[in-house]
Amino acid sequence: MRISRFRNDRAGTRYRLAYEHALAELWPGPRTALDVPTAFGTTRVHRTAGAQGDRSGAAPIVLLPGSGGNSLMWHRYVDALARHRPVLAVDTVGEPGASVQTAPIADGRDGAAWLDELLAALDVPSAHVVGCSYGGWLALHHHLHRPGRTASLTLVDPAGLADPGPRFYGWLIAGALAGTAPRALRPGLARLVGNSTILDDGLMRLMRASTGFRRALPVPPVLSDEELRHIRVPALFLLGGRSALHDSRAVADRIGRVLPTAGVEIVPGAGHALPTDEPELVADRILRTTGV
Repeated sequence: MRISRFRNDRAGTRYRLAYEHALAELWPGPRTALDVPTAFGTTRVHRTAGAQGDRSGAAPIVLLPGSGGNSLMWHRYVDALARHRPVLAVDTVGEPGASVQTAPIADGRDGAAWLDELLAALDVPSAHVVGCSYGGWLALHHHLHRPGRTASLTLVDPAGLADPGPRFYGWLIAGALAGTAPRALRPGLARLVGNSTILDDGLMRLMRASTGFRRALPVPPVLSDEELRHIRVPALFLLGGRSALHDSRAVADRIGRVLPTAGVEIVPGAGHALPTDEPELVADRILRTTGV
């Protein structure tokens, strides 16, 4: 099995410089950077807490990015969330970021083991886990295979609920190409391809710097109905009405049938780039799910 890595030292150095520049530019305030050893590699976590978020015993909000992203995708959310709880924004091992993978992640059980080891090392007995896309799939597997640490789940257009099909991969390619276009053309292209992330200049510069990264993480298989029935904590499935990842109506109907205790919300007009399409709405739903 392969391990995600940069193709050479030059590509890695270029990316690390771009990452530090983006971090300084985008992160909204004080933070603590932690490099946590795990069996799958060293994981970078950015911890932020506001005045209320520092209160003793508050379960933190753990933010997991989508495929090809890292903790910086959540930069618009940090202030709003940290007013209420500590925030742990994670660079997933195996994705381009400041984490360094040293052992393969073969499936959801490995992903669950990595996240559980990370939370144990951070002395987090209970966490409100938020996962976008691939991060949502990881969050679900962590709760299924390593139950006990999850206080709630907010799943933002998560992977693993239906087969994505060729439309999703076409959306990824179109978004990547649109992200390289001149800035003046991007608003029109964002509407055309349905990907508002390309309007975030800081994230786009970081994405372009990651072209030398070779990702080697598993493609998320669809979770079974039986697996979904094992979700035992407050959970919200937040779906983009125009998501390229899946048919959101069909996914919502499936969740309602299989897991009637979970919350399901389809956001009209939003796509798979839901965190950048509707940041205020998503932040509000995260806080509601955590009980704020």
